[in-house]
Amino acid sequence: MPDTQALVNDFLNKLKKLKIEGSQATARQNAELLRSVISQQRVPYTNQAGALIDAVKAVGEQLIAANPVELAVGNIVRRVLHIIREEDLSLTTAAIGGLNLSAVSDDENDDDRDGDSTLSAAAVAAAARSTLRPPSLQTLLEDTPVSAAVPQTSSSGGDSEGKSKSADKSSRSRKLKHDVIEAVNEQIADIVICHEQIAEQAVEHIHQNEVILTLGSSRTVLEFLFAAKEKKRSFRVFVAEGAPRYQGHLLAKELVARGLQTTLITDSAVFAMISRVNMLCPLYPHNPEVLLNELRSPSELLDFGEFSDCMDFGSGSGSPLLHVVNPAFDYVPPKLVSLFITDAGGHNPSYMYRLIADYYSADDLVVQRRATAGN
Repeated sequence: MPDTQALVNDFLNKLKKLKIEGSQATARQNAELLRSVISQQRVPYTNQAGALIDAVKAVGEQLIAANPVELAVGNIVRRVLHIIREEDLSLTTAAIGGLNLSAVSDDENDDDRDGDSTLSAAAVAAAARSTLRPPSLQTLLEDTPVSAAVPQTSSSGGDSEGKSKSADKSSRSRKLKHDVIEAVNEQIADIVICHEQIAEQAVEHIHQNEVILTLGSSRTVLEFLFAAKEKKRSFRVFVAEGAPRYQGHLLAKELVARGLQTTLITDSAVFAMISRVNMLCPLYPHNPEVLLNELRSPSELLDFGEFSDCMDFGSGSGSPLLHVVNPAFDYVPPKLVSLFITDAGGHNPSYMYRLIADYYSADDLVVQRRATAGN
């Protein structure tokens, strides 16, 4: 089995050198890497989820720092952390149910036993609040004396139960890792088919005779538009060419090959065409903490040989005479975005906070390892 650190270093190198094309490929490879990290991580008897979370965060911090512009990296890290927390809570809930914590006397009737569910629900809520805080509820459950659950009949029986308890701890450790890995596998499968899930919604959002403007090349946009055509929608697509890389040329060629009415325009023509457009489908950044735009090489815009005199540090101030800025993406202010179409459906911007809460944990919005004693 490959060394985990070697896998991490290889992926870091790809992120820094922009060797991975597209968010889907980045997300899939990221999830596969974190699955390997979890698989090879040794977990203690107590606070097993904490050990897995620390391991994922240690790697996640490096990945996010390697390419902060690629949002898929941080989102997959946060999603995996949320999965660990969910699976840990699920096992804790099952443990609570098995311990039968309610103190119901033998002479109480069955109606009184209905109160068990209330107690369990309260215990589960407490478990959620105390997850990963030492001592965790799962730790307390594991350290509960055997006599609290089953009366001991002899010293030899106690020894046997002690061995059983140790075996149970080991079993829980394996169970948590197994469940987390299975959930990550499901996440990887969802990433692979996310284009199809998004494309299935096309007919709900694209109507007859609409005019759609898009920028650059995107497989998601391509499949979305083609799905609408397959449902007999008639519409026209304007594609901005996306100079200087001209990724729009690739999208326009694909759209025409699939029989869609397509018009390729220069980037400067967007202003003239925008009045005819019903939808805008851009790539845009939405995290104000970092410059979420990829600044590409100036060589895509000009010949260094031809402009060498302008690039000289000849002003005496130690700065070049000519500055070249080559952002890869257009920027659309969030207030101009009216709908987010995801693999989980189309949502208004006002609903996105709820969607984020379902997919990520608040504790993981900032991916950072917990400070250890002495630091």
